[in-house]
Amino acid sequence: MTNSDARTDPDSRSVANRLFFRLFQTGNTLQRQVQKEMGISTVQWAVLGALSRPGFEAGMSVNGLSDYLLVSRQSLDGVLKRLEREDHVRRLPDPNDGRARLVRMTDSGRAFWDGLQERIYEFYGKALQGFGFDDSVSLLHFLNKLQSGLLEAHINGDEKVRG
Repeated sequence: MTNSDARTDPDSRSVANRLFFRLFQTGNTLQRQVQKEMGISTVQWAVLGALSRPGFEAGMSVNGLSDYLLVSRQSLDGVLKRLEREDHVRRLPDPNDGRARLVRMTDSGRAFWDGLQERIYEFYGKALQGFGFDDSVSLLHFLNKLQSGLLEAHINGDEKVRG
């Protein structure tokens, strides 16, 4: 199917609309369930996960974290403030750039994150119980492909979408 088919074919439009609405619902369901099951937001979960990766023990710049998570600095700031209040992260001056700040997981943040791991993998297992390994790999492939497409999806003001 060509891009013009996706813009003009009524069946393609319907499927695209349902797909993007389902992504919206899935994101909201994930947010609710994580909050209910883990007691943290999905963005807090993502921040702690990003900072827990090997090689990031010294922290990440706020800009790097914002870019990695694909969230605005403004949204990230609110999340970081809450994580700082809970003593899970600390913002420190970057030794290589006096203007920048590094976000580093604290010892209590690491303990909190480590304590969540079993529950996180149990949550993953239950959420993916209807998926085989190949299904999960395929879904990951298609989500990566969709994300790439979204990054390229620019509607130029000069181009009119027909339909």
